[in-house]
Amino acid sequence: MLELSDLRTVPLFDGLLDDQLEEFLSGGDEVPIVPGEVVWLEGDHADYWWVVVDGSLDLSRHIGREDVVVGRMDVPGRWAGGFRAWDDRGVYLATARGVAPGRLLRVPSGRLRELADVWFPFAAHLVAGLYGTARSIEATARQRSGLVTLGTLAAGLAHELNNPAAAASRSSAELERACDGLLEALRQMATSGLTATQFGELDALRGELEPPTTLPDPLETADREEDLGEWLDHAGVDRPWELAASLVSAGADVGWLERAAAVSPRDGLGPALGWVARTIDVSSLLAEVRESTHRVSELVAGIKSYTQMDRASHQRVDVREGLESTLLIMGPRLRPGVTVVRDWGSEVPLVDGMPGELNQVWTNLVDNAVDAMDGVGTLTVTTRRDGDDAVVVEVCDTGSGMSPEVQQRAFEAFYTTKDVGRGTGLGLDIAHRIVVERHGGSIAIESQPGDTRMRVRLPVHAAHAL
Repeated sequence: MLELSDLRTVPLFDGLLDDQLEEFLSGGDEVPIVPGEVVWLEGDHADYWWVVVDGSLDLSRHIGREDVVVGRMDVPGRWAGGFRAWDDRGVYLATARGVAPGRLLRVPSGRLRELADVWFPFAAHLVAGLYGTARSIEATARQRSGLVTLGTLAAGLAHELNNPAAAASRSSAELERACDGLLEALRQMATSGLTATQFGELDALRGELEPPTTLPDPLETADREEDLGEWLDHAGVDRPWELAASLVSAGADVGWLERAAAVSPRDGLGPALGWVARTIDVSSLLAEVRESTHRVSELVAGIKSYTQMDRASHQRVDVREGLESTLLIMGPRLRPGVTVVRDWGSEVPLVDGMPGELNQVWTNLVDNAVDAMDGVGTLTVTTRRDGDDAVVVEVCDTGSGMSPEVQQRAFEAFYTTKDVGRGTGLGLDIAHRIVVERHGGSIAIESQPGDTRMRVRLPVHAAHAL
């Protein structure tokens, strides 16, 4: 058991009276240092203040896929922890493991705060202010960074929504004119003496037209339009070049025109072909409206999935759905030089998790990959089952890779290799916390030039409440 004489040899306590040291002893307890044994863990709440009386500890942090020793407490009076005396969210910044046998004084954080308030009220206020100011600055900086990122994503989404919305609006206006032209063509057909039989034969010919499934060669298209325009002009049809463009787009040729002329009245070829051209225009415009509105619906569905609107925060999660919505949201960042390869694997199980937080992780990993490739390269996103109890997600890029030094520091708070104003504002340290602390998983880096892999492993069933 520690005694007053033991604390008198510790320089940290120089200047304290005997009764003050007795209060430390009565409010704390002795903890032995056993070589190889863990005393406290990185990330746990810093509920205690630890002071080395004798012996030594190694301090290590989990960086990448390994534990790295970042310091040693081997001098009497070295201390760690106790942060919850001034910060309810204070955690241990490293894991402590015994090296040389010895003793530690352990004092609860609450007791440390009480003694500091009584003995050193001014100093206690300074420490509390320091913690509060640091926390406030950090929160404000991250909030500002988050708002900038949100604005960037919102601008990209607005652009993504504007394109199909503008196309639908433009097509609907053209559709109105095409419908007016269709009605006018029907009126002219009726006055030209077209019989019901002839109309049926003409409609059958219209049904034979098949637009090309691939983009036609512009020069070949121009030649075909010229051939059809000359044929229509010789046949005395009004506006031959306008009709030729619509008919060629539907796959008509001179042979088809000759068949259409054979089933039309002598003076009714123009109205008949005008009717066919207008039906082609209407069908094409309806397809454009359908495709545009479908794209808008896809974007809205993707946004809902990404933000997890109307969903519980904790649920069974399909990581593939989250990755798809993330790639949709990040669409403006992925074009035109980035090729996206999806490999979703088979029989990938659902995992226990918070999809909104996981989507933040996917966003950060994809954004980092695009930056690493400088906007040009191949982004490969892979999901697969890992045994019976885990799912693995890999985000791979063909960028220049990370140096060993960067890999070692990648998960440190506030560490970044990006210029000011770039990135999502979500550091890999927060991604690490979301994956490791919130979901009980792991995140690791494998990197070499042309092949960098960020690997996230998530348990199928959470080991603890999130």
